[in-house]
Amino acid sequence: MTSTTATAPKQALPDAVKLLIGAGGIYGAFLYYGSLQEDVFRYASPQDGTAFKQAWFLQVLEALANVIIGFAGMQLMGPTPNIPLTMFGISGASQVTAKACTSLALANGLSFPVATLAKSGKMAPVMAGSLLLGGAKYSVREYLQVAAIIGGTAIVSMGKKKGGSNSLLGVVYIILSLALDGVTAGFQKRLKASTAKVGVKPKPYDFMFWTNLFMCLTAAVVALGLGEFTSGLAFCTANPEILSKIVKFSLCSAVGQSFIFYTIANFDPLVLSTVTTTRKIFSVLLSIFLKGHSLSATGWSGIALACGGIMSEMQSKSSGKKKDHAH
Repeated sequence: MTSTTATAPKQALPDAVKLLIGAGGIYGAFLYYGSLQEDVFRYASPQDGTAFKQAWFLQVLEALANVIIGFAGMQLMGPTPNIPLTMFGISGASQVTAKACTSLALANGLSFPVATLAKSGKMAPVMAGSLLLGGAKYSVREYLQVAAIIGGTAIVSMGKKKGGSNSLLGVVYIILSLALDGVTAGFQKRLKASTAKVGVKPKPYDFMFWTNLFMCLTAAVVALGLGEFTSGLAFCTANPEILSKIVKFSLCSAVGQSFIFYTIANFDPLVLSTVTTTRKIFSVLLSIFLKGHSLSATGWSGIALACGGIMSEMQSKSSGKKKDHAH
């Protein structure tokens, strides 16, 4: 079966169909993923009303699902030998810490729409790091885009109607997560440089397997240190309903990653960026409409401002890419 697909001509499927498969898979998996993530951290045990707080335990299970699918994909496509693993280890550790901080933000009372919008402001730490370390220059438009995303997110968090508070600790965790996103981006650049230096070109599933293996190991060490394996397993045993949500959440992550790699393999990175960015906007809107978040008019204006910044950033990337192709 694999040999026929491998030797099939490039035009086996029209690009429109490939895009439908890639984008449809990413939307389906990650919209459900976001919904499940919110459900996990809003869950209150029927027995004693306690909430699930074991963010590192959750990261172990999510990374493990990605390791299993990544390993299967790697065996099907053929693993790449002699991959230098040091940077995979560092990149995986910072990536899983960023994800755990997002989960901890939700566990500490930050609402899902605010957390998701805040995570769309990834450009902010990247710009700050480049300005401080690299002396980079940015256009007024780029500053305005970041200001719109951050400002819009702040307005949404303040424009929630009564009964929906966003805790200070939750805000601290999401800022930490954003800072770690900036650090991870730097490590990923160094990872690509280190593999190119030794003349090795890892395939998508190599990236998925090795990154998630180190993410899983890092999360397991932290979860063990914090005693989250015991408390997490005890919570899941006492509340089997949440266990099914966690299993589905982990599977959605791994399936979504596979569709991301499918899209990368068939299209320009910009296509993927457009799909994942618009997915975040839909996740925010779905959460507001389906999970009972009540927003004031001020809150909605914040959503519009942040989404405007996100769409503007996407559009400028697109026009920049066209210029690059024109040269």
